[in-house]
Amino acid sequence: MQTNETVFEKTYKNYLEQLREISFEDIAPNLGAKIEGNGIKISLIGNDYVISDEGIADPSGEKPTHDICVILSKYILLCPAITPTEHNWVSFRNFKDSGPLISYFTNNIEHAIGFYFSGRLNALKKASNRLGGYPPDLEVNYDLAMQFDVLPMIPIIILYNDADEEFSVKCSVLFESRAEKYLDAECIAMIGWQLFSHLKKATKKH
Repeated sequence: MQTNETVFEKTYKNYLEQLREISFEDIAPNLGAKIEGNGIKISLIGNDYVISDEGIADPSGEKPTHDICVILSKYILLCPAITPTEHNWVSFRNFKDSGPLISYFTNNIEHAIGFYFSGRLNALKKASNRLGGYPPDLEVNYDLAMQFDVLPMIPIIILYNDADEEFSVKCSVLFESRAEKYLDAECIAMIGWQLFSHLKKATKKH
């Protein structure tokens, strides 16, 4: 039986083979990316990664975690020929093929963010600011509304109400509808989890 490590490495090599067929110069504008040597540089939650057919490297030059490799590879391979113009905000459940992942997304991202920062609204605000979050151009009535440019063409909005005497904590995560033109539902869920992970790290570092 193959180990998980072997399966991950096989998937990684498969992505690199597919990337050899891609013209980075042609797709860079539609990805909001920059050409870097023989590869392409893409920012994911404030960190710049360089992707080429030789491999994927994080800011320190090391290979990033498997989920980040998958997200970045799919972001390139699924790049639409024409930049989508839709900017309406939707929940994860609105995306094609999201059905099997809705429970995961709700429990491990939206509920998890709410639980982790319950009673710590100020900590969430500080962590959001450290990740480059900013108020969205959206009229909503929440204790915190914060937008993150997780990928150049895929922003995320977190809407958060802390618990009070009447209501429990509530967190909603929104995406632009065009996100599914760049990533499949699994990868969209993965970037939601990445954002939560980075928020936790930003909290613990300070």
